[in-house]
Amino acid sequence: MTKLYFVRHAQPVHGWEDDRTRPLTVEGKRDREQVEVTLQEITLDAAVCSPYTRSIDTIAACATAHGLEIRLDERLRERQKGKSGNGYGMFRKRWDDFDYHEEGGESIHMVQERNVQAVKQILQEYNGKSVLIGTHGTALSTILNYYEPSFCCKDFLRIIDYMPYIICLTFEDETYVGKEELLVVEKEFKGAQRADKQ
Repeated sequence: MTKLYFVRHAQPVHGWEDDRTRPLTVEGKRDREQVEVTLQEITLDAAVCSPYTRSIDTIAACATAHGLEIRLDERLRERQKGKSGNGYGMFRKRWDDFDYHEEGGESIHMVQERNVQAVKQILQEYNGKSVLIGTHGTALSTILNYYEPSFCCKDFLRIIDYMPYIICLTFEDETYVGKEELLVVEKEFKGAQRADKQ
């Protein structure tokens, strides 16, 4: 069995302009300790991460505790935002049409394609191993949708406030077997208007 431990980053500073270098908040830095604690008794063989600061910083201590160097993979980065912002109506529009994207942004399908490509490579390279993966809310949601097509916008909105969040996906070779949530830390997502959330 191959086990992929996906870690959605801890709470970031939402007012930070550059998405790639956005740091964790003071609370986020404190909450990331729960990642290390949750996974301390689990054998991890490798660590792969989005190149974004908030993802790296969330899993860094855990990787170090397991004697692992973090390999960065650009394909695991978060969705490229466009000019239309991140209201909940826009979230639903993107999930209703996987090929829709605003000017300058990526569609759900585009994000899914590169993230799943990275996951499949990880499954090939680390068959039978356990891998720590630093990720993001939308990126992780597209992966979950790929392996469980019933995963939809309401499921994405359920986990949007989970920072950090750990979910383990189990595979037999490259065949998906199931998932287990290991850590949920609820922090309000402040990167979008919440008035139209259902």
